[in-house]
Amino acid sequence: MALIDEILNANEKFCANPPADYSGEDLHESKLPSKKLAIVTCMDTRLVNFLEPALGLSRGDVKVIKTAGNCITGMFDATIRSLLVCIYELGVNEIAIIGHHECGMAKTTSESLTKAMLERGISTGAIRMVHKEMKEWADGFKHPEENVKETVEHIRFNPLIPKEVKVHGLMFHPRSGKLELLVRGE
Repeated sequence: MALIDEILNANEKFCANPPADYSGEDLHESKLPSKKLAIVTCMDTRLVNFLEPALGLSRGDVKVIKTAGNCITGMFDATIRSLLVCIYELGVNEIAIIGHHECGMAKTTSESLTKAMLERGISTGAIRMVHKEMKEWADGFKHPEENVKETVEHIRFNPLIPKEVKVHGLMFHPRSGKLELLVRGE
């Protein structure tokens, strides 16, 4: 059975008999995050069903934006655009950048990505079109802690983000769940 068919079957079973946590009351949850917090974190699979409970967060509490290495690559990249919607449309007034120990982005390079792309049949012309951005992004990530601090600064100094929005920087351990504050929002 194909993976997508497994997912569709699992969804059918879920909808036929949803867990108690997803009762009719849940239908009335607001799309607005009750804690007025947006989290920017990594897409690492070890954080799924672990990060939010380790922070004492439940469904409906926060908006979570996941991206490779919790990186921001420009003044109006996809993560910033999502944060703008969070702030101006959904009432968010605090942002937490949460990196994690053992992040795979620390080992990713533009060279390793280029090699893998070429092996999968991507043309050198297509790679050349994004080479500069890919080099800045992939080769710029060296240490997860430093990346968190840089990402906090990118957001704090982005002219589209209101100054009163607090931006925090934290590190999470993907095995123990331990959270460490690196930068407290002002």
